[in-house]
Amino acid sequence: MSSSFKRSFSLIIGSCLVLDSLWLLAMDKIHLGIILPLIIGMALMLYAICFNWIQSLIQLSPLRQMLWRCLWTGFFLWIITLVMFFSYLQYSSQQFNNMQPAAAVIILGSGIEKGRPSPTLKQRLDIGAAYAKQYPETLLVMTGGLGFQEQISEAAVMSEYLQQQHHIDQSRILLEAKSTSTEENLRNVQPLLTQRHIHLNQPIVIATSDFHILRAKAIANHQGYQQILTLSAPTPLYIRYNSWLREYFAFISGWLLQEY
Repeated sequence: MSSSFKRSFSLIIGSCLVLDSLWLLAMDKIHLGIILPLIIGMALMLYAICFNWIQSLIQLSPLRQMLWRCLWTGFFLWIITLVMFFSYLQYSSQQFNNMQPAAAVIILGSGIEKGRPSPTLKQRLDIGAAYAKQYPETLLVMTGGLGFQEQISEAAVMSEYLQQQHHIDQSRILLEAKSTSTEENLRNVQPLLTQRHIHLNQPIVIATSDFHILRAKAIANHQGYQQILTLSAPTPLYIRYNSWLREYFAFISGWLLQEY
């Protein structure tokens, strides 16, 4: 591979990553799936700009050459695992829409923006509402507490959206308004379900994003849910792969924290 190709390729890929991250940051979106591409993109651009200087430093000793090769090998191995994870998410998201009757639908929160559901959350709510209209006896549980500098809980915003946009009767909606994570979502809704005489051995639907299904289902199984059904909502394209990248690390984190 020629030096000019390496420089050009690194500069193009790096610029794309940086521009994508800056665009999303300008929309007040910030998480690891946005920050990490920004860091990688800046590193690739710096590598392209300082290519000759970096190469001259590497050539000064065999140890530096070996470390440099190890660095790139590790990076490409990580990319391979990331592609495998993305491929599995893409495949599995098409397998998990179970339109069967259930006692309740738990719609997992995904953030609000200026007091309204984020585009990702709207997708989750819309697919949950479609299910609720098909099975009018099913209860819906909204999950999500207060976000940073928010005056109203995410669960309350979700409930309002379903009532206004989908005309779901308020009597069918339960609010779990204290949680800040998927693990807390699924744990905190259990007393609400018990109050309505719904038990964990009954069919219960989890409605969430395509990238989130695997982890949410694993956490639910770990907590004792015995008949989990799932509704997979598509992630808006402009944030899709950033969200999938964040989920890659969230999946690892959940395993380390023994959430499943």
